[in-house]
Amino acid sequence: MTTTESAELQNIRELARQLKNALGPTLVATLAGNQDTRIPLQWVSVDGSTPTPEEQERLRLAHRAWRTVSEVEEEDLARLWFLGANPWLGDTTPLTAIRLLHTREVMTVATAMIEDRFSG
Repeated sequence: MTTTESAELQNIRELARQLKNALGPTLVATLAGNQDTRIPLQWVSVDGSTPTPEEQERLRLAHRAWRTVSEVEEEDLARLWFLGANPWLGDTTPLTAIRLLHTREVMTVATAMIEDRFSG
């Protein structure tokens, strides 16, 4: 493993750790598209399994959305944001949109929420 690959793996483990602490392992596994709700516990371990490239992409998107929303909202509200049906996402949840890798839509809705600029 190259130094760059090692640093990227450490970075993804840190993102997974932060998401696990904020959202819990079940939500992190779900948004990553993994049915094993214990897998985030392995991802954060130094010698644990590594998320697939697609799971890594979902974790990065979820982390960006989490940071965006949690910077201006309390953690409980930010967590609920991931779970609530959102009319600007076609009444699906941000969690589902992340799992489907609807990056632009997720980040547009997260940004709009914090800027309080939703328009029906």
